[in-house]
Amino acid sequence: MNEDAYWREDIASLVFPVTGHGAICAVHRGAFRTLLDTEPSPEACLAYFQRFEAAFRAAAGAKIVRRDILPGTSLHLTSRDIARKLLEDAKSPMENRT
Repeated sequence: MNEDAYWREDIASLVFPVTGHGAICAVHRGAFRTLLDTEPSPEACLAYFQRFEAAFRAAAGAKIVRRDILPGTSLHLTSRDIARKLLEDAKSPMENRT
């Protein structure tokens, strides 16, 4: 499991550092509730992050660019941010089949 990601009980969120940005990104339990369609445990959230880590990191990078978030400024991802990247990743292999 990615050692950089961890659960913060005080904000009920998974957090991970954003490489090259100098801040952290938080994903609230509610976002995982939507993504997993169940009330997730911290362990389930960490496992989901591990499985789709590239999409989480891509979503953070995209949000930084889209919102022009300054370096060192922490941010959070919504289920919509993550789902957008998961859908893009799912479409990519299909688009390359010609």
